[in-house]
Amino acid sequence: MTFSSLDLNLIVLLILLACGIFSHNTAVTIAAGILIVFRVTPLSEYFPILQNHGLNIGIIILTIGVLTPIASGKIPGDAILKSFMSWKSILAIMVGLLVAWLGGRGVKLMSSQPNVVAGLLIGTVAGVALLRGVPVGPLIAAGILSLLIGSK
Repeated sequence: MTFSSLDLNLIVLLILLACGIFSHNTAVTIAAGILIVFRVTPLSEYFPILQNHGLNIGIIILTIGVLTPIASGKIPGDAILKSFMSWKSILAIMVGLLVAWLGGRGVKLMSSQPNVVAGLLIGTVAGVALLRGVPVGPLIAAGILSLLIGSK
């Protein structure tokens, strides 16, 4: 077997799977495992669908998770209204606005400059696996990067 015949993408996924397992990070482990299954089976024909819709589906699922305490009543409506009276909650709203704006910039950057995606993903996965972060960082990282490199 020569170096050129190695499937480097599969090797990267296997390394990510190992990182997820060793760091006890379920999200990275499951994501890498599923992508390995897609890569080595005929399911690989569905990669374009995953690439086109995976981010939106993930954001929808994340948003459902965040809104569930409101929908279930765990956070009552009056508590939501009272949050506008606390400086911490008002600051949280402002930070939320900033992060949403950065995420929007990140999506644009990742679409217009795909050459930076690999670096953003490596940094995010390393942060998830090594620093116990959560894998919601690529969009925000891309948004911050867009500010640093002057991209719109």
